[in-house]
Amino acid sequence: MSLDEHVIEVRDLSRKFGAFTAVDAVNFDVRRSEIFGYLGANGAGKSTTIRMLCGLLAPTTGHATVAGKDIARDPVGVKRSIGYMSQRFSLYLDLTVQENLQFFAGAYGIGGKKQRVAVDAALERAQLQDSRNVITKSLPGGVRQRLALASALIHKPVILFLDEPTAGVSPDSRRDFWRMIRGLAREGTTLFVTTHHLDEAEYCDRIGLMVDGKLVALGTPPELKREHVAGAMFALADTDHRALRAALAGDARVLQIQPFGRRVHLRVDAALGTPVDIQSMLTGRGVAFGEIQRIEPTLEDVFLELVGGAS
Repeated sequence: MSLDEHVIEVRDLSRKFGAFTAVDAVNFDVRRSEIFGYLGANGAGKSTTIRMLCGLLAPTTGHATVAGKDIARDPVGVKRSIGYMSQRFSLYLDLTVQENLQFFAGAYGIGGKKQRVAVDAALERAQLQDSRNVITKSLPGGVRQRLALASALIHKPVILFLDEPTAGVSPDSRRDFWRMIRGLAREGTTLFVTTHHLDEAEYCDRIGLMVDGKLVALGTPPELKREHVAGAMFALADTDHRALRAALAGDARVLQIQPFGRRVHLRVDAALGTPVDIQSMLTGRGVAFGEIQRIEPTLEDVFLELVGGAS
């Protein structure tokens, strides 16, 4: 299988629920060994897309293939080729770690000696050898997350779908989890990931951004930043964003003003490229400000721009 081969191909894929269009004619491809991030707010259509691509939900219109299998004509074949991990972890909490792995191995038709080998390998990958007899509900969230990932990989799928896999776990567990994801990609597994943590999306090779059922942006993180967050960006401390908007209203050099935690992000024409330029502009307009720092845009800036957060 070529590294450039598209293992997921999506063409005009749509899903309606009555009069409501959850996914609206989306188009994209995913290459082998790629970490593909699928981003969007709650209700944007991410999970509905995944359910269709996993053969769990028939599309209303459009076409898609996953691992060479047509999702509408051969959903069973799709399910055999993929792994799936949801934000709810999909584990049986009253079973032990080993019993969960045995269950999922059996569900994929792995039995006997092959099952024992697969379970031992999964325990080693997830670093759970010493926890094999622990009841799953007693595990910390990050450890339970590793078990869920190991369960989804027990049959060695070519594609792994991860739907909000790090929801509700600690930052340290999130970092550990992403190290495992990058390792899987290096070994040849294709990862299709949804997340609401935009800092995590920086780890993805490419990103598709969904807004109200439509795929509004597609590209690598640097490509999306260049295309949608042009100009120079500054972080302003001790600045009221409402006063800033009022003072700079109508100034064509101002591209975006956005509250960002305790600071305000100000994006301007690239000609205003230094903190001294911004200081001069704000002083001339009578705007109070603290520290001014030139910063690089993030995917959160891209997201805010595309969902209508721009000034």
